[in-house]
Amino acid sequence: MKEREAWATKIGLILSMAGNAIGLGNFWRFPRMLAANGGGAFMIPYFIALLLLGIPLMWVEWATGRYGGKYGHGTLGPMFYVMARESVKPKKALIFAIIGGMLAFSVTTLLNSYYIHVIGWTAAYSIYSATGAYYGVDTVNFFFDHIANFPMVMATWLIPMILLFIAAFRGVSKGIEAFNKVMMPLLYVFAVLLAIRSITIGSPVRPDWSSFAGLNYIWKPDFETLSKNFWVISLAAAGQIFFTLSLGMGIIQNYASYVRKGDDIALSALTTASLNEFAEVILGGSIAIPIAYAYLGPEVVKSGSLGLAFMALPNVFTSMGEVGRFFGTIWFLLLFFAGWTSAIAMYNYLTALLEEDLNINRRIGAVLVFLIYLFLGLPVALDSSLTYFAELDNWVGSYILVLLGLFDVIVAVWLFKPNNLWKELHEGAAIKVPTFFKYFLMTLTPIYILILLVGTTIDYYNAGVFAQADPLIIQARIAIIIILILGAIEAYLAVSRKYKEELAKNEVIVKVE
Repeated sequence: MKEREAWATKIGLILSMAGNAIGLGNFWRFPRMLAANGGGAFMIPYFIALLLLGIPLMWVEWATGRYGGKYGHGTLGPMFYVMARESVKPKKALIFAIIGGMLAFSVTTLLNSYYIHVIGWTAAYSIYSATGAYYGVDTVNFFFDHIANFPMVMATWLIPMILLFIAAFRGVSKGIEAFNKVMMPLLYVFAVLLAIRSITIGSPVRPDWSSFAGLNYIWKPDFETLSKNFWVISLAAAGQIFFTLSLGMGIIQNYASYVRKGDDIALSALTTASLNEFAEVILGGSIAIPIAYAYLGPEVVKSGSLGLAFMALPNVFTSMGEVGRFFGTIWFLLLFFAGWTSAIAMYNYLTALLEEDLNINRRIGAVLVFLIYLFLGLPVALDSSLTYFAELDNWVGSYILVLLGLFDVIVAVWLFKPNNLWKELHEGAAIKVPTFFKYFLMTLTPIYILILLVGTTIDYYNAGVFAQADPLIIQARIAIIIILILGAIEAYLAVSRKYKEELAKNEVIVKVE
């Protein structure tokens, strides 16, 4: 079997894994979810979800990835197959491989098809901030004028696309790791700089609109608001944990598959989660909300809209005068770096899929993935109403990844067996994971995920999501169905080609390759 690439350094692995997790979810999505769901009321179920879902699933996905890497697998379909066959016959294990491969393929193709566009917006707004383009104009209209400006949207969308292609083309250590070693430290420097500026700023409008009032809104426990909207806020918090840690996407498993046998994954996974939470809760929570609170007041902040980053904060930077150009540029560069380091993980997943599952040369695969994203991203670029974008996000970014998280537990815990998972997790481990997390994974974690799925389905039904018939919504749903089918076919071909003999006999022939 051809020797697979591996991470060149431990710090490169940690920074790349952290870069995968630390994305727009930390600095763009988290502040608006936090603001829209009661501030301190949101943080209570958020930390509960981190304990019951986030950290346990991080260990599961790291262990799944390294175990699959021992067999030469970097994608979820074959990984699920080699784990599931511990408990079921190969032909039944193939079913779980198809489900896992199908869901991971849909997330890494469709989510990135619109996620890269948001990164493109940040690139555009970095330029707009530096030039002062949105100074003296209505920033809401300015944003919608931007997304309707097709040449500008295409030009700034291609900036992250080309950088993603270069990194994937160069490989894991020379491309992804090298880029992350530069981008991640810069991300933290920019975030700390902005956080310090945010929490030390006074309100030029009203004294009670200070940045400290914004911090108080975030950190003061609000049990009254939580009790009134417990279901909605809890679902939002759990969904944010999935999104921010990049769970249920297959990309943690992909990165972990390049970890060498015997290297620590227990502490590495915990370190990755900790770096992400520091970036999200401490830095992300200390930038957008306090600074918007000081300049725009509580009502704008509590709306928690998409506009918090692209419509509201430009008003803040404008109010700062010329120095606002500097802080605006730094803010949007921060968003750019955060988004890019997550997008490369999804790009690499598809590149690895073509290389390892379909025997396509990595460099050719990187070109093909570029073309796939170009094709799938065009409908997003052409839709200035963001209807197509929102429908993809509803299903791919908020539902399918949670569903895949459930199958992570079914396969890697129940079928692979809890003791086998625990043994894999602790091989070469620098820490001992408390045993109660194993029991969390067997019971509380899957129950929590099921509640999240059922609750989201009910919310969608009550909101009339299923009944919507806008042509762009129908187009998005057709795209999702087609990609799911293609993902299922790809997973079937990948596993049936590599394990043809044992599938024919329906008996496990080789346990380790």
